[in-house]
Amino acid sequence: MKAKSIFIWSSVLILAAETAIYFTLWKPVVWFMILFGPLILLGLYDMTQKRHAIKRNFPVVGNFRYLLETFRPEIMQYFVETDTEGRPINRIMRSMVYERAKKVNDTTPFGTEMDVYAEGYEWMPHSIYAKNFGTIDSNPRVQIGGADCKQPYNASILNISAMSFGALSKNAVMAMNKGAKLGGFAQNTGEGGLSPYHLKYGGDIFWQIGTGYFGCRTKDGKFSPELFREKANLEQVKMIEIKISQGAKPGHGGVLPASKNTKEIAGIRLVEPHTDVLSPPMHSAFSNAKELTLFIKQLRDLSGGKPVGFKLCVGQKKEFTDICEAMLETGIKPDFITVDGGEGGTGAAPVEFSNSLGMPLREGLSFVYDTLIHYDLKKDIKLIASGKVISGFDMVRTMALGADLCNSARAMMMATGCIQALECNKNTCPTGVATQNKTLMKGLVVEDKSVKVANFHEVTIRSFIELLGAAGISDHSELNRTHIYRRVNGEKVMRYDEIYPYQQAE
Repeated sequence: MKAKSIFIWSSVLILAAETAIYFTLWKPVVWFMILFGPLILLGLYDMTQKRHAIKRNFPVVGNFRYLLETFRPEIMQYFVETDTEGRPINRIMRSMVYERAKKVNDTTPFGTEMDVYAEGYEWMPHSIYAKNFGTIDSNPRVQIGGADCKQPYNASILNISAMSFGALSKNAVMAMNKGAKLGGFAQNTGEGGLSPYHLKYGGDIFWQIGTGYFGCRTKDGKFSPELFREKANLEQVKMIEIKISQGAKPGHGGVLPASKNTKEIAGIRLVEPHTDVLSPPMHSAFSNAKELTLFIKQLRDLSGGKPVGFKLCVGQKKEFTDICEAMLETGIKPDFITVDGGEGGTGAAPVEFSNSLGMPLREGLSFVYDTLIHYDLKKDIKLIASGKVISGFDMVRTMALGADLCNSARAMMMATGCIQALECNKNTCPTGVATQNKTLMKGLVVEDKSVKVANFHEVTIRSFIELLGAAGISDHSELNRTHIYRRVNGEKVMRYDEIYPYQQAE
């Protein structure tokens, strides 16, 4: 138990003992104080401390969660999910994020918790000529902006993926934005629109425009150029992302339940409050590949030449090749493409959509990269990967497949305090991250969680740099598919360039 906890409990016990001595023992108030005084004091402490949202929202009883954590892995292993090989992947993931967010030691004893001979195990070969970490850029960035971009953006290689205000509480949005400002990276607004909470602390913003055109829509739900121009030209908005589809539910519009659609959120989205808000499954501003490229040009012109791109979870390959051909025909190219994996997503989605629709990130990313190379477009377009990107190794793996930089959603949510209670769609998130319930929201203290978001980014980037150095690589642009190995069965190992061979477009 930590010294601080020992001090608190000792103080409570001493106070209780002194109270019992001061009063005569036969008085009922004495027995009340002896029995309940320590709990009252603990509850008061829980409600006023700022580090743990669970304790702030659930005084006294919230301590049992942290008590269980002190016994891990002996107890916690019975309460976690495992992957197909029985590996406690969620516990490992949560533990790593929380420890990095708190900047405590995230090393583990007794080697890997993975079965290195199990199907699916992946690794990166190290070099006996490893690079000194100090010789590698500690803050790697990627410039986004093609020939038609007048305001290119120099982006961190790890940013906050798309999560909307409405799905997230205002406290969570502010904590992430302040963390982005502290750490020098960017926050994607999600399709829910650009809110005052995205702008309060000055963190860089990627404004996502979805099928509902929230914040830049007419009364009948169509795209409004005038409203878009007004917000897109804000200095804090660095890039514009058109959301075609997302990994959690590709081909299915976003859903904001009526319980979360407050008057404030409705005003930001320009919809009716206290109603279910359903985004259409497709855009009304374009209906084919050529019209998509024209819409990209329109947004770039309206924003004063800022980088404009689109996000998709790959579905039918022919539709993406059509977009590439439209780029060549019109001469209009996006500045970036965000590839989301079918396994991604932080919000609620229909089970069949989240489990059985959309191409997984590795297949989708390698396909998009190869197709852009085939059409000689990659040199002008940066690729962003999102879809369960948690660790430095996840970043290495996605960049080996062709990504230039990464977005992360669930890890940033956990750094903000999410414990994966799986109540995102019920407005009852116990940590105040994914709720509009003001009572629960107050548990999330922006000043504390913003530092943890920045910490997670900093430590994960450092881990990524250390992996590069261990592999003898000086710059992330040198990564390719020969740098990752995967055990495809108990006896066979293949490199990524063999599993995902560089292909011609179909």
